[in-house]
Amino acid sequence: MRVSWAKLLALSYIYEASQGSPVQVRNEYQLQPFHIDLSSRVPRMLDQIKGTQLPAQPVYINTGTSAGISLSLLESFRTEWLTSFDWNREQEDLNKFNHYTAVIEGLKVHFIHETSKAKDAIPLLLVHGWPGSFLEFAPVINELTKEATTTTGKKVSFDVVVASIPGFAFSSAPPVNWTVADTARVFNTLLTNVLCYDTYATFGTDWGSGIAYSMYYQFNTTVRALSLDFLPFHPYTSDQLAAENITLSSLEEFEQAEATEWNNSGEGYFVEQTTKANTIGLALYDNPVGQLAWIGEKFVNWSDPNAGQSPSVLTHNQILRSVSLYYLTECFASSVVLYQQNPNGFASVYTKANTDAPLLYSAFKYNVGFWPPAVVAKTGNLVLYTNHESGGHFPGLDNPPALLEDLREIATYWS
Repeated sequence: MRVSWAKLLALSYIYEASQGSPVQVRNEYQLQPFHIDLSSRVPRMLDQIKGTQLPAQPVYINTGTSAGISLSLLESFRTEWLTSFDWNREQEDLNKFNHYTAVIEGLKVHFIHETSKAKDAIPLLLVHGWPGSFLEFAPVINELTKEATTTTGKKVSFDVVVASIPGFAFSSAPPVNWTVADTARVFNTLLTNVLCYDTYATFGTDWGSGIAYSMYYQFNTTVRALSLDFLPFHPYTSDQLAAENITLSSLEEFEQAEATEWNNSGEGYFVEQTTKANTIGLALYDNPVGQLAWIGEKFVNWSDPNAGQSPSVLTHNQILRSVSLYYLTECFASSVVLYQQNPNGFASVYTKANTDAPLLYSAFKYNVGFWPPAVVAKTGNLVLYTNHESGGHFPGLDNPPALLEDLREIATYWS
């Protein structure tokens, strides 16, 4: 049963009645609408971008794209940022969503809440990772609220909640020693106590997979379905797969090879942010071009090579929008601390959640991590595993139609 949280918000402004018993409903979580307005910070960002000098030969040694983002690509991004990107236009577009903030355990938590017109809509929490944000789900939010059908013909729509992880975007930075389990607890409070949903489903990607899985693990009476495209466990090596007699299809062999290569050459940032988060956080805090190089490289290298071509909507403008949000909300330094505070956030030892709630998994060909069905099944009640020939680490941008279709399948197993 769902209680109208909007009605509760309205009641929170009722004060003592003039006659009879006092009537006072406190807005315990300080729930209020939120409007994005970062325009006053844009001139400084543009000045910083203009004032940043990039190297030229012979200072710059071009060692190829395997060493990170290329100078030519960074220059192209920088030119687009200064000439055609318009934050005010992006901000206007983002404000079409219903944004809110609530204070939970002393933290201001920012979230989008878009409801369906259907009475039996399934509450669905979407959780981003790094270097993502609520932006990576923007292409699918409204579509998820519309009534559609599953592959079995069952009607489905969602009440969609997209929350910003503490330390990201408009959510306040968490205290020291804050873990993904803490964020899971806060997000569960958001769904159950603030928005008054008795049960809900959740989807997580990247670090969001760890948060969503922790919710699935900790709160098995309220989390009644989990969908993931990433696991908070280290992927199996090829030797481990062979030891367990797990055979792979040709697509899975490609994905395993990609994940192995990323593990060998793509985790330098992970080591830096896990061990020296303050160094990189402070070095790039007031450097938009530096943040573009650091974050943009991940968007480019972790995505489908055909990024920006249908079904992908991951254009340069989308990447600039994400980097601008990081810079304008001044959250880069607090976002990377997530790694330092969760050094074991991706575990070597697999655990299985004690729940009968269904687990659905979506694999995308160019994601940086790969887990075949037999491995995913070690973590929960796996009921559906779907593997896609396109898409990468940011499915809401890399392949929105596939993510939509997979999330809608939650309804097939929802009860």
